[in-house]
Amino acid sequence: MAEILSKSQIDRLGEKLRTETYGEDELRLLDEYRRTFGPPYDEVVDRLEKVLDIPVSGRLAKSTNSIIEKLNRESIRLSQMQDIAGCRIVVPDIVQQNRTLADLTGEFSNSVVVDRRVKPSHGYRAVHFIVRDCDKPIEIQIRTSLQHMWAEMCEKLADRIDPSIKYGGGPEEARRMLERLGSLVDGMERLELLLATRGAAGDQIAQELRSAREDYVKSIGSIVKELRSMGLEMPDDFSN
Repeated sequence: MAEILSKSQIDRLGEKLRTETYGEDELRLLDEYRRTFGPPYDEVVDRLEKVLDIPVSGRLAKSTNSIIEKLNRESIRLSQMQDIAGCRIVVPDIVQQNRTLADLTGEFSNSVVVDRRVKPSHGYRAVHFIVRDCDKPIEIQIRTSLQHMWAEMCEKLADRIDPSIKYGGGPEEARRMLERLGSLVDGMERLELLLATRGAAGDQIAQELRSAREDYVKSIGSIVKELRSMGLEMPDDFSN
């Protein structure tokens, strides 16, 4: 049976993991702490899939290395970390993203919304909906297909070139690629929202949105081609 840690014990564990002098005992405690998120995670996913009829994907729990890296990267206590367990919802566009957010808000009363569309994190755009279940935060990432494509591209660049790309570091050329794609996504989202209010009267907006999507696809294709020339395998759907 996993050891039940108090909040102060959890935070002391986090501080120990920051020192790089931790050993097997600390890693065991961290693994036990991670596993306590399993039942609340299962309950949240069950409600998403059965009650809201929303398919989810993604991990159950953040890896040990990811947790330690985040502790060293940010001034955050281990007990405050809100994304140890989480899942992802990918929807077609920003209009559906807003509808999904409204559905989740209606279903989960004990929740917090972190809208990274208002203030993107180094170009990353999404809505993070954090639910507290059994006193455990469970993060639900809500992304549009465009936001998801950007995030997957960023992951590939980080894996191939420099992990710090995800946090605003890395080569300037890679950052420029992501900034351009992020700017295109922002423009398309604005057009999607505008089109939703115009309906049939939005022919000109619809044409602008189609052109913006074509520009985005071309930009993705160009970047994918460059990355493949560097020997990085990229999913076929990035350039389709």
